[in-house]
Amino acid sequence: MRALRILLIVVVILGGLFVAADRLAVNFAEGEVADRLRTSEGLAGTPEVSINGFPFLTQVAGGTLDDVEVGIQDYEAAAGDGERIRIDDLRAHMRGVEFSGDFGSATAASATGTATIAYDELLKASKSEPTQVAPGITARVVSLADGGNGKIKVGLEIDAPVIGTEQLSVLSTVGVKGDTVEVRTDSLPDVAGLNLAENAMRETTDFQQAIDDLPGGIQLDKVEAAPNGLEISVKGSNVRLAG
Repeated sequence: MRALRILLIVVVILGGLFVAADRLAVNFAEGEVADRLRTSEGLAGTPEVSINGFPFLTQVAGGTLDDVEVGIQDYEAAAGDGERIRIDDLRAHMRGVEFSGDFGSATAASATGTATIAYDELLKASKSEPTQVAPGITARVVSLADGGNGKIKVGLEIDAPVIGTEQLSVLSTVGVKGDTVEVRTDSLPDVAGLNLAENAMRETTDFQQAIDDLPGGIQLDKVEAAPNGLEISVKGSNVRLAG
Protein backbone atom coordinates (compact mmCIF):
# COMPACT_ATOMS: atom_id res chain seq x y z
CA MET A 1 0.00 0.00 0.00
CA ARG A 2 2.83 2.39 0.82
CA ALA A 3 4.38 1.81 -2.61
CA LEU A 4 1.03 2.42 -4.30
CA ARG A 5 0.57 5.69 -2.44
CA ILE A 6 4.05 6.82 -3.47
CA LEU A 7 3.31 5.90 -7.08
CA LEU A 8 0.03 7.86 -7.02
CA ILE A 9 1.79 10.89 -5.55
CA VAL A 10 4.47 10.74 -8.26
CA VAL A 11 1.81 10.47 -10.97
CA VAL A 12 -0.07 13.47 -9.57
CA ILE A 13 3.12 15.56 -9.34
CA LEU A 14 4.20 14.65 -12.87
CA GLY A 15 0.71 15.38 -14.17
CA GLY A 16 0.78 18.78 -12.49
CA LEU A 17 4.19 19.55 -13.95
CA PHE A 18 2.97 18.54 -17.42
CA VAL A 19 -0.09 20.78 -17.14
CA ALA A 20 2.07 23.68 -15.92
CA ALA A 21 4.56 23.17 -18.76
CA ASP A 22 1.71 22.89 -21.26
CA ARG A 23 0.15 26.16 -20.09
CA LEU A 24 3.49 27.99 -20.13
CA ALA A 25 4.11 26.75 -23.67
CA VAL A 26 0.67 27.81 -24.92
CA ASN A 27 1.02 31.28 -23.34
CA PHE A 28 4.36 31.73 -25.08
CA ALA A 29 2.93 30.57 -28.41
CA GLU A 30 -0.10 32.90 -28.12
CA GLY A 31 2.23 35.84 -27.58
CA GLU A 32 4.40 34.89 -30.55
CA VAL A 33 1.42 34.49 -32.89
CA ALA A 34 -0.08 37.81 -31.68
CA ASP A 35 3.20 39.65 -32.34
CA ARG A 36 3.58 38.07 -35.79
CA LEU A 37 -0.02 38.93 -36.71
CA ARG A 38 0.38 42.51 -35.54
CA THR A 39 3.46 42.90 -37.72
CA SER A 40 2.13 41.17 -40.83
CA GLU A 41 -1.19 43.10 -40.78
CA GLY A 42 0.29 46.42 -39.64
CA LEU A 43 -2.06 46.62 -36.66
CA ALA A 44 -1.97 49.56 -34.26
CA GLY A 45 -2.46 47.29 -31.23
CA THR A 46 -1.64 43.71 -30.33
CA PRO A 47 -4.51 41.33 -31.16
CA GLU A 48 -5.94 38.79 -28.74
CA VAL A 49 -4.89 35.23 -29.56
CA SER A 50 -6.23 32.13 -27.79
CA ILE A 51 -5.01 28.66 -28.72
CA ASN A 52 -7.76 26.28 -27.67
CA GLY A 53 -7.59 22.58 -26.98
CA PHE A 54 -5.62 20.52 -24.46
CA PRO A 55 -2.95 19.41 -24.37
CA PHE A 56 -1.17 22.03 -26.45
CA LEU A 57 2.16 20.20 -26.61
CA THR A 58 0.70 17.22 -28.43
CA GLN A 59 -0.76 19.61 -31.04
CA VAL A 60 2.68 21.15 -31.44
CA ALA A 61 4.20 17.72 -31.92
CA GLY A 62 1.69 17.06 -34.72
CA GLY A 63 2.42 20.41 -36.42
CA THR A 64 -1.24 21.52 -36.47
CA LEU A 65 -3.30 23.50 -33.97
CA ASP A 66 -6.95 22.47 -33.74
CA ASP A 67 -8.56 25.84 -33.00
CA VAL A 68 -7.09 29.33 -32.71
CA GLU A 69 -9.28 32.31 -31.81
CA VAL A 70 -8.20 35.80 -32.86
CA GLY A 71 -9.71 39.11 -31.71
CA ILE A 72 -8.86 42.50 -33.25
CA GLN A 73 -10.28 45.80 -32.03
CA ASP A 74 -10.72 48.82 -34.33
CA TYR A 75 -9.36 47.23 -37.50
CA GLU A 76 -8.92 49.70 -40.36
CA ALA A 77 -10.00 48.01 -43.60
CA ALA A 78 -9.61 49.40 -47.11
CA ALA A 79 -12.85 50.96 -48.36
CA GLY A 80 -12.00 51.86 -51.95
CA ASP A 81 -10.61 55.09 -53.45
CA GLY A 82 -7.91 55.21 -50.79
CA GLU A 83 -10.46 55.45 -47.98
CA ARG A 84 -10.51 53.38 -44.80
CA ILE A 85 -13.37 52.06 -42.67
CA ARG A 86 -13.19 51.06 -39.01
CA ILE A 87 -14.37 47.56 -38.10
CA ASP A 88 -15.11 46.98 -34.42
CA ASP A 89 -14.41 43.74 -32.57
CA LEU A 90 -13.35 41.46 -35.42
CA ARG A 91 -13.25 37.89 -34.09
CA ALA A 92 -12.37 34.76 -36.02
CA HIS A 93 -12.00 31.05 -35.24
CA MET A 94 -9.17 29.48 -37.23
CA ARG A 95 -9.24 25.70 -37.56
CA GLY A 96 -6.54 23.32 -38.67
CA VAL A 97 -3.69 25.81 -38.29
CA GLU A 98 -0.39 24.56 -39.71
CA PHE A 99 2.69 26.42 -38.52
CA SER A 100 6.47 26.57 -38.70
CA GLY A 101 8.57 25.76 -35.65
CA ASP A 102 9.14 29.40 -34.66
CA PHE A 103 5.57 30.46 -35.57
CA GLY A 104 7.10 32.60 -38.34
CA SER A 105 4.31 31.32 -40.57
CA ALA A 106 0.88 29.97 -39.71
CA THR A 107 -2.02 29.19 -42.06
CA ALA A 108 -5.53 28.00 -41.14
CA ALA A 109 -7.36 25.50 -43.32
CA SER A 110 -10.63 27.34 -42.61
CA ALA A 111 -11.93 30.30 -40.66
CA THR A 112 -15.26 31.78 -39.60
CA GLY A 113 -15.90 34.93 -37.66
CA THR A 114 -17.93 38.03 -36.89
CA ALA A 115 -17.41 41.78 -36.85
CA THR A 116 -19.36 45.01 -36.43
CA ILE A 117 -19.41 48.23 -38.46
CA ALA A 118 -20.93 51.15 -36.56
CA TYR A 119 -23.63 53.15 -38.33
CA ASP A 120 -21.59 56.35 -38.16
CA GLU A 121 -18.83 54.58 -40.09
CA LEU A 122 -21.25 53.29 -42.73
CA LEU A 123 -22.76 56.78 -43.04
CA LYS A 124 -19.50 57.93 -44.64
CA ALA A 125 -20.39 55.83 -47.73
CA SER A 126 -23.83 57.41 -48.17
CA LYS A 127 -24.85 60.60 -49.99
CA SER A 128 -24.58 62.90 -46.99
CA GLU A 129 -24.09 65.94 -49.23
CA PRO A 130 -27.24 67.43 -50.86
CA THR A 131 -27.84 65.79 -54.25
CA GLN A 132 -30.25 67.13 -56.86
CA VAL A 133 -33.11 64.66 -57.41
CA ALA A 134 -35.31 67.01 -59.47
CA PRO A 135 -35.02 70.62 -60.69
CA GLY A 136 -34.60 72.75 -57.57
CA ILE A 137 -35.03 69.77 -55.23
CA THR A 138 -32.21 68.13 -53.28
CA ALA A 139 -32.02 65.12 -50.99
CA ARG A 140 -29.37 63.76 -48.67
CA VAL A 141 -28.88 60.98 -46.12
CA VAL A 142 -28.54 62.40 -42.62
CA SER A 143 -28.57 59.28 -40.42
CA LEU A 144 -28.45 55.49 -40.33
CA ALA A 145 -29.93 53.36 -37.54
CA ASP A 146 -31.40 49.97 -36.74
CA GLY A 147 -34.82 49.63 -38.35
CA GLY A 148 -35.70 46.27 -36.77
CA ASN A 149 -36.10 42.87 -38.44
CA GLY A 150 -32.66 43.09 -40.01
CA LYS A 151 -33.39 46.41 -41.78
CA ILE A 152 -31.57 49.75 -41.75
CA LYS A 153 -33.53 52.92 -41.10
CA VAL A 154 -32.19 55.59 -43.44
CA GLY A 155 -32.91 59.15 -42.37
CA LEU A 156 -33.40 61.57 -45.29
CA GLU A 157 -33.63 65.31 -45.64
CA ILE A 158 -35.57 66.65 -48.63
CA ASP A 159 -35.26 70.33 -49.53
CA ALA A 160 -37.75 71.76 -52.04
CA PRO A 161 -39.34 75.19 -52.67
CA VAL A 162 -42.87 73.78 -52.28
CA ILE A 163 -42.42 72.10 -48.89
CA GLY A 164 -39.24 73.64 -47.54
CA THR A 165 -37.04 71.19 -45.65
CA GLU A 166 -38.64 67.89 -44.65
CA GLN A 167 -37.20 65.04 -42.59
CA LEU A 168 -38.34 61.50 -43.30
CA SER A 169 -37.00 57.95 -43.17
CA VAL A 170 -37.13 54.75 -45.23
CA LEU A 171 -36.32 51.12 -44.48
CA SER A 172 -33.54 49.52 -46.46
CA THR A 173 -32.26 45.99 -46.98
CA VAL A 174 -28.57 45.31 -46.55
CA GLY A 175 -26.65 42.53 -48.27
CA VAL A 176 -23.23 41.41 -49.44
CA LYS A 177 -22.00 41.12 -53.01
CA GLY A 178 -18.38 40.00 -53.22
CA ASP A 179 -16.32 42.36 -51.07
CA THR A 180 -19.03 45.03 -51.00
CA VAL A 181 -21.86 45.82 -48.58
CA GLU A 182 -24.95 47.02 -50.45
CA VAL A 183 -27.81 49.09 -48.98
CA ARG A 184 -31.03 49.29 -51.06
CA THR A 185 -34.25 50.99 -50.03
CA ASP A 186 -37.30 48.73 -49.94
CA SER A 187 -39.69 51.48 -51.09
CA LEU A 188 -39.03 55.10 -51.88
CA PRO A 189 -40.59 57.92 -49.85
CA ASP A 190 -43.84 59.49 -51.00
CA VAL A 191 -43.41 63.23 -50.65
CA ALA A 192 -46.67 65.08 -51.26
CA GLY A 193 -46.60 67.52 -54.13
CA LEU A 194 -43.25 66.36 -55.49
CA ASN A 195 -42.73 64.29 -58.60
CA LEU A 196 -39.48 62.53 -57.78
CA ALA A 197 -38.04 60.10 -60.33
CA GLU A 198 -37.15 56.72 -58.85
CA ASN A 199 -33.71 56.54 -60.43
CA ALA A 200 -32.78 59.99 -59.15
CA MET A 201 -33.94 59.19 -55.61
CA ARG A 202 -32.16 55.85 -55.55
CA GLU A 203 -28.91 57.61 -56.37
CA THR A 204 -29.29 59.10 -52.90
CA THR A 205 -31.00 56.39 -50.85
CA ASP A 206 -29.07 53.37 -52.22
CA PHE A 207 -25.33 53.07 -51.72
CA GLN A 208 -22.44 50.62 -51.47
CA GLN A 209 -19.44 50.22 -49.20
CA ALA A 210 -16.40 48.23 -50.31
CA ILE A 211 -14.52 46.38 -47.56
CA ASP A 212 -11.19 45.05 -48.78
CA ASP A 213 -8.01 43.70 -47.26
CA LEU A 214 -9.45 41.90 -44.23
CA PRO A 215 -6.84 40.10 -42.07
CA GLY A 216 -5.36 36.93 -43.53
CA GLY A 217 -7.52 37.14 -46.64
CA ILE A 218 -10.87 36.36 -44.98
CA GLN A 219 -13.94 37.43 -46.95
CA LEU A 220 -17.37 38.91 -46.27
CA ASP A 221 -20.09 36.26 -46.00
CA LYS A 222 -23.33 37.75 -44.62
CA VAL A 223 -24.46 41.03 -43.10
CA GLU A 224 -27.46 42.13 -41.05
CA ALA A 225 -28.58 45.34 -39.38
CA ALA A 226 -28.41 45.26 -35.56
CA PRO A 227 -28.88 47.81 -32.76
CA ASN A 228 -25.20 48.87 -32.65
CA GLY A 229 -24.42 48.66 -36.35
CA LEU A 230 -23.99 46.11 -39.08
CA GLU A 231 -23.22 42.61 -37.86
CA ILE A 232 -20.98 40.92 -40.40
CA SER A 233 -20.12 37.26 -40.81
CA VAL A 234 -16.78 36.43 -42.42
CA LYS A 235 -15.24 33.22 -43.67
CA GLY A 236 -12.21 31.98 -45.53
CA SER A 237 -9.92 29.11 -46.39
CA ASN A 238 -6.12 28.97 -46.31
CA VAL A 239 -6.20 32.01 -44.04
CA ARG A 240 -2.80 33.38 -43.10
CA LEU A 241 -2.16 34.32 -39.49
CA ALA A 242 1.54 35.02 -39.91
CA GLY A 243 4.30 34.84 -42.49
